[in-house]
Amino acid sequence: MRRLRIGAAVAVAALALAGCSSADGVAGQVGDAGYIAGDGLITEIVPDQRQAPTPFTGPLAEGGEFDSASLDGVSVVNFWYAGCPPCRVEAPVLAELHAEFGDQVDFIGVNTRDGAAQALAFEEQFGIEYPSILDDETSSAQLAFSGIVAPNAVPTTLVLDGEGRVAARVSGAVSDTSILSTLLQEELAR
Repeated sequence: MRRLRIGAAVAVAALALAGCSSADGVAGQVGDAGYIAGDGLITEIVPDQRQAPTPFTGPLAEGGEFDSASLDGVSVVNFWYAGCPPCRVEAPVLAELHAEFGDQVDFIGVNTRDGAAQALAFEEQFGIEYPSILDDETSSAQLAFSGIVAPNAVPTTLVLDGEGRVAARVSGAVSDTSILSTLLQEELAR
């Protein structure tokens, strides 16, 4: 009789937990991959509503330190990590955009989970020629933007204006060059 009660209690608990899960909101976005997937939402911030930049620093995957004070003009900040499937989809697109805009726009990656070896292998595989911060231990780059536009989904790509303020955010994979190219051209023309 006691085993029957324990079995029934386990079954009730399992049903209760199943009832707590949902395909809506964040619960539906996390899934088995262990990260929140971006929804493809593009957020643009009009210039008079942009917040002052928050400085950030971090170790670079190839060695040395990065300081956001070194960003000069319009910039792209991309939050990623090697095991993220949408990051793998967008990497060639970002490499192409860097090849097109790299002489006018600073690009910096922010790796949210990997060590240097894994980050560098990913960059080599996908032809990424701009540097990436290793932000897995301190999250300082992620925290720098949390009060402005939280980069809470991976990947997230931010466009910073000439003053270092967030001008736009793409939540999720940048699947082709057109959207980000348009955002960059708009900021370069200001």
